[in-house]
Amino acid sequence: MPLILGAVLAYVLNILCVKLEKYFFPNTKIKILQKSRRALVILTTLVIVTLVMVGVFRLVLPQFFNALADFFKNIPSFVEGLSALLEKINHNSVVSNQLESMNIDWSSVQSKVMKYLTSGMGGIFGSTFKIVTGITKGFINFILALTFAIYILATKEKLGCQVKKMAQAYMKKEHIKKVKYVVDIADDMFSHFIAGQVTEAIILGSLCSLGMLIFRFPYALSVGAFVSITALIPILGAWLGGIVGFLLIAVKSPIEAVFFIIFLLVLQQFESNVIYPRVVGTSIGLPGIWVLASITVGGGLGGIVGMLLGVPVAATIYQLLKNDTNRRLNGIEKVK
Repeated sequence: MPLILGAVLAYVLNILCVKLEKYFFPNTKIKILQKSRRALVILTTLVIVTLVMVGVFRLVLPQFFNALADFFKNIPSFVEGLSALLEKINHNSVVSNQLESMNIDWSSVQSKVMKYLTSGMGGIFGSTFKIVTGITKGFINFILALTFAIYILATKEKLGCQVKKMAQAYMKKEHIKKVKYVVDIADDMFSHFIAGQVTEAIILGSLCSLGMLIFRFPYALSVGAFVSITALIPILGAWLGGIVGFLLIAVKSPIEAVFFIIFLLVLQQFESNVIYPRVVGTSIGLPGIWVLASITVGGGLGGIVGMLLGVPVAATIYQLLKNDTNRRLNGIEKVK
């Protein structure tokens, strides 16, 4: 898994690396710059991505922790209100008589509740251990994947030459030509899809922040920034950011949190039916109807991963069929 993640990470980071290489002394004849140019580009790419992620989480996490603190501060008042309600019920003669007529074995109820709480605490400790183990494993896998990605980016030309040599040694020329043709189209579709996805995420996050400012929802910039990051996952990503926004707003005002969900529902429908097909579909040359179809089919077959891969895979197939259809029609016209 770290190797697969590293290869995917290297492919994504390479899109930014290629753009930066155009500005990092592309025609320099100084040997030191020639040797250090790739390392500088990789380092700059990692710094840019890290700063963006840190900036977003720095906007969101403090607000989220403040909301949690406010939630725990409100617990005593909630308990006091509950106690007052129970006391009121206890003094109500009608309710008391009804409870007595039910012949409830309170000692049995108490023992069952204590047993449930005890088993629940054990489950919580077990789940906490699993969570800590999973986070540690994920962190190690991420470090290995990042290291592998950096090696791929640093030696991509050499790796490309090795792949070409192996292809020439084990494949026929006509097969190499066909494979290269398919790979080039797939690479073009996937790179444009990632660029379009990032553009769409920025647009959605900006619209979310703007709408929250207009309707005077709290945490507008924080929620908008987080929605931009989660929107990198097609269609469903906005809802992941919306959950965080709902929790933040609900602590201050549950009614405003409900209105926020209504606002996000309208924005998500506008994004999925208008913005996403146009922005992402235009970037990869895939009509909007096929963008929605590929997301639906991909999500049904492979969940979130299927939704991520569905659009660029469909765009690749669409472009291959389009080129082949035009080639065949041109051949028929020439014969006529």
